[in-house]
Amino acid sequence: MDKMHKGLIDAIKPYLDHHNNIDGVVYRKAIFIFLSNFGVKNINEIALDFWRRGSKREKIQLKDFESKLSNEVCNDTDSAFGHSRFMDCNVIDYLVPFLPLEYEHAKLCVKKELVARGYQADEKIITAVADEMTYFPEHEKIYSVKGCKTIPNRVNFYL
Repeated sequence: MDKMHKGLIDAIKPYLDHHNNIDGVVYRKAIFIFLSNFGVKNINEIALDFWRRGSKREKIQLKDFESKLSNEVCNDTDSAFGHSRFMDCNVIDYLVPFLPLEYEHAKLCVKKELVARGYQADEKIITAVADEMTYFPEHEKIYSVKGCKTIPNRVNFYL
């Protein structure tokens, strides 16, 4: 979504809006999922705030993000969302954040990659790959910068 042309999202608005049907097709029960890196700074800040207070990442709830993300989406004139009339018409039900992955999550991604390739889950390889990844904030190194995106290529080095 963040890379989408600013006017394109309004072209699909009729399919998302509150119409009974369009050309004889009922879209009211359809689910549209838009992926974006939008709001990643706020998401990371909220996750870090929870961590600093001693709360687990798994305790973060959608309500902890809704206000900040909605405001950011509505007020960002550089994004496709900011230029669209989506937020004005209340056609988006939820903004669902993808939380940053912690070290243990990165290890699970490595394990999954090994098993998917038909290898045993070797703890030495799992730890080595997870240790190579970049984490933030710089000193605490809590969350993976790139999630699991680079893991398949990193695993290649150890096989």
